Amino acid sequence: MLKFTMKRLVYLVLVLVGVSFLVFLLLYMTPGDPVRMMLGESATPEAQAELRLELGLDDPFLVQYGRYIKNIVVHQDLGTSYSTRRPVLDEIMTVFPNTVKLATAAIIIAVILGTFLGIVSAVKQNSLLDNAVMVLALIGTSAPIFWIGILMIILFSVNLGWLPPSGFGSFKQLIMPALALGMQSTAVVARMTRSSMLEVTGQDFVKTAYAKGLYSWRIILIHIFQNALVPIITVIGTDIGALLTGSMITENVFNIPGIGKLLIDAIHRRDIPLVQGGVIYVAAICVLIYFIVDILYAVINPNIRLTKGE
Repeated sequence: MLKFTMKRLVYLVLVLVGVSFLVFLLLYMTPGDPVRMMLGESATPEAQAELRLELGLDDPFLVQYGRYIKNIVVHQDLGTSYSTRRPVLDEIMTVFPNTVKLATAAIIIAVILGTFLGIVSAVKQNSLLDNAVMVLALIGTSAPIFWIGILMIILFSVNLGWLPPSGFGSFKQLIMPALALGMQSTAVVARMTRSSMLEVTGQDFVKTAYAKGLYSWRIILIHIFQNALVPIITVIGTDIGALLTGSMITENVFNIPGIGKLLIDAIHRRDIPLVQGGVIYVAAICVLIYFIVDILYAVINPNIRLTKGE
């Protein structure tokens, strides 16, 4: 298990280095002069040159990237925002709790509703109810988040007046964003739960349990569902990272002050350090979640460690 964990840690570090390099390179190549954006078009050439020297923008690309990585590793410093002049990490930590709150609500909805629909669909295989659930799951995985959010606003806010269209200060303001964000994950969890349970249902130990005359729901929940949990847990774990990134769209549709809205606004302002820091921060969270899921997966199913080279 230790060897497996160390391998995953090495992969984690390599992925983060690759993401940071790619993000830094893309933003380095982006047209535009951040110095002019910070000082304005009326700034003198001397003032611009002084600020460029202070920020190290005249250094070669690899020197700038090396300095950036060193600041992250040694000082946990993601840079300073061009627009607010505050540390990027402070800007992120101010709004990230809102993103976590939204993603947590969405994953709770996905786990409860998706698992329930998947179990019902598997139990009622090939029935009208099963077909209806699968059609809804197909719509849920296909429909864009922003489209679902806009339809919800039109229906529940504009037409019915039940829920507020934007904001993030109350429980009622959380309902629509969480449902919109969790819709795709709910569909994925439902489909995975159904397929995993159907795969387990055909195995001999389940047929034996039915032959013994055990109560059907006991067989479904204990014998079938528990043995189908491994792929379901994997999907849920990976969906957590997807929800953190997917929240960027949801936050802008519902005007929620989270990291997604922060990054979109930073892109509009061409605030390069804030964009770099935000993307790397979100990538680090996602990679860490996938690492934890990998470890849990290997603990639940030891065969995974053998097939992946422990």
